Amino acid sequence: MAEKQIKIHNKSDKPDNIVEKEARIFQECEELERQLPGFLRGFFIYLKGNVLPMTRCAYLHDIRFFCQYLIQETDLTSARQTKDIRLADFQRIQAADVNVYLDYCRKYKVETEKNIYVYENNSKTLARKKSSVSVMFKQLYRDQLLEKNITDGFDPIRVPKAGEQEIKALQDDEVMVMLDAVSTGTGLTKHQYAYWEKTKKRDKAILMIFLTYGLRLSELQQLNVSSFNFSRGEFKIYRKRGKESIMPLNESVTAVVEDYLENERPAEETLMEDHRDALFLSLQGKRMTERQIRELVKKYTAIALGTSKKGGYSPHKLRATAATSLIGRGNSIYDVAALLDHEQVTTTQLYAKHKQNVKRDLVKDMEWEKERTEK
Repeated sequence: MAEKQIKIHNKSDKPDNIVEKEARIFQECEELERQLPGFLRGFFIYLKGNVLPMTRCAYLHDIRFFCQYLIQETDLTSARQTKDIRLADFQRIQAADVNVYLDYCRKYKVETEKNIYVYENNSKTLARKKSSVSVMFKQLYRDQLLEKNITDGFDPIRVPKAGEQEIKALQDDEVMVMLDAVSTGTGLTKHQYAYWEKTKKRDKAILMIFLTYGLRLSELQQLNVSSFNFSRGEFKIYRKRGKESIMPLNESVTAVVEDYLENERPAEETLMEDHRDALFLSLQGKRMTERQIRELVKKYTAIALGTSKKGGYSPHKLRATAATSLIGRGNSIYDVAALLDHEQVTTTQLYAKHKQNVKRDLVKDMEWEKERTEK
């Protein structure tokens, strides 16, 4: 049976692409729920009302994986499909069984007819998988479907604190190298240069918006032509939880976006209806995917870093670049947190700490008094 197409009948003030994206996430969640045991209904309702749609989707994927593990790797159930697992099977599960599952998740393999795929997860991913299972078992206990809460017996998973992790961001001189590459084609291979000649204005606009506002990948990918009001000097984005945010335009961003719209972007009448309002288009005239944007950013950041494309940075590293650059220019941490939509200012403070380390390196060789006394 062919997959049904989502048709939007939009009476809200949100653009169609935002409404469609929300509908696709909702549809994916419903499909996952249909694949899971019916006694988890209370858990489904809890997720729907208490977590973000993308988090809900991730949790449901994790629970489906857990149920597949029960079928394929244990004798805790005789079910052959995840939806057929019984409540009695779950009632037999002990904390020790979940701990064995979490250890399994560290590294496992999946065999197909042609290949063996080896998956290895880091502590952050393991912690999320543990969280998914913990929330589910707690909800089953609250719904009185389980007699005891077994989650207290789950093994702890140490995730490095944010302050312990190295913050990867471009330095200002590397940003200049990257902007020079996208402006002139410097550093591109012959193959890349051929594409660059067709997309250089688009690519520059993408990088400038990332660097100036520190947008999340999804926020930039969903931008529309109608998002921009040049006469008022602003554009609208949609954050997590679907909230709107108005961003002011500066001269540099205004210039590169208008240059792209006027001199490179295909005329609206040449585009398919679903993509006419999309700001950033592929060479096929369709809204760029998140993957396409990610590959574009990796290509240009690799040139800035002097490394292979594989060593290039993700769009999230440009978000970090925006944060460290703004703080390095003396802007308030609280103002930067508001611009980047950080829920807690402690997240922004990590970028301030990173910038302090850079300052320490800068002043290390500026020992004026030492130089004076040595003369």
